[in-house]
Amino acid sequence: MPHDFMPGLAGVPAATSSISDVDGQRGILEYRGVRVETLCSESSYLETAYLLLFGHLPSPREFQQWTTDVTHHRRIKFRIIDLLKCLPESGHPMDALQAAVAALGMFYPGRNVKDVENNYWSTVRLVAKLPTIVAAWARLRHGDDPIVPRDDLEFSENFFYMLTESVAPPVWGEIFDDCLILHAEHTMNASTFTGLVTASTLADPYTVVASSIGALKGPLHGGANEEVVVMLREIGTPDKARLHVEHALRNKKKLMGFGHRVYKVKDPRATVLQELCRRLFKECGSSPLYEVALEVEAAAGATLNGKGIYPNVDFYSGIIYDKMGVDVDLFTPLFAMARVSGWLAHWLEQLRENKLFRPDQIYSGEHNRPYVPIDQR
Repeated sequence: MPHDFMPGLAGVPAATSSISDVDGQRGILEYRGVRVETLCSESSYLETAYLLLFGHLPSPREFQQWTTDVTHHRRIKFRIIDLLKCLPESGHPMDALQAAVAALGMFYPGRNVKDVENNYWSTVRLVAKLPTIVAAWARLRHGDDPIVPRDDLEFSENFFYMLTESVAPPVWGEIFDDCLILHAEHTMNASTFTGLVTASTLADPYTVVASSIGALKGPLHGGANEEVVVMLREIGTPDKARLHVEHALRNKKKLMGFGHRVYKVKDPRATVLQELCRRLFKECGSSPLYEVALEVEAAAGATLNGKGIYPNVDFYSGIIYDKMGVDVDLFTPLFAMARVSGWLAHWLEQLRENKLFRPDQIYSGEHNRPYVPIDQR
């Protein structure tokens, strides 16, 4: 049978979905038909998560119930804390997060994925508990006790409280909430596809999310925002940006935070994040990384823009987190905290008309090879 082989499945539809849509030529991203810029200016992360998961903006009563349910499920079992304490302090936070999420499934069995009510509570727990796990690990690895969540704080405010044991400036919570919205969903990306493959086996949602976290860790996916900050720090000052860009392009090295499989114009999320940078720096003082980033974008644009390569979501997000005092290796776990709502939305959608993913392959090996006994090799 003849096959059309597409490396990386580039451009090959793997599912139909009504969750999000990208117009890569015009730089448009919509969640359930609503522009992401609109959600950042008008909505909150929890409301956006509800929209993604259940297909509509919640009524006041629905949103109050959803917020209450998430707020009251932020705490994690002490056994999960014990598990985190057993992990090496030098380990990457994404590995700790993946291990803890997988373990959640043992405390909250969700194997019967045909149980609608149980699926709802699994969704609540995962949205609620990922920030608690990330904050707990961030403190435990430095020898500090985890901070118990505060029910009187909003979603993003509570995360910073668990991270620092202090209430962050209001602007931090507002900007971080927008960052979570921007990272919440993005069609058929690598981690979403990984989760769908796992979901198609009817695995429980904790296993689905754990598998997605594993895919997100890679530097070609969510890990890129860490690499951007490392690059900007290596450049050091704005006057060295052009030489760095020219050297990288001349030697065909990838500029971290640039380019996207879909967008042929500037990623709309990068545009919003740049505005969030300006807002944050106006109230809290500027960042030298931002000044370097502007020069990198300007220097790269002359060569790359003509090829449809522009800054993506990873280019400016790390600068915001760095200004807020978040460790660089926590950037990708923050991505996972946001994207869990998108992963779970696709999981719920997959269950409606599930079909096991079983792609084909093109065999390129030998046939009819003889077996050579070990004493004759």
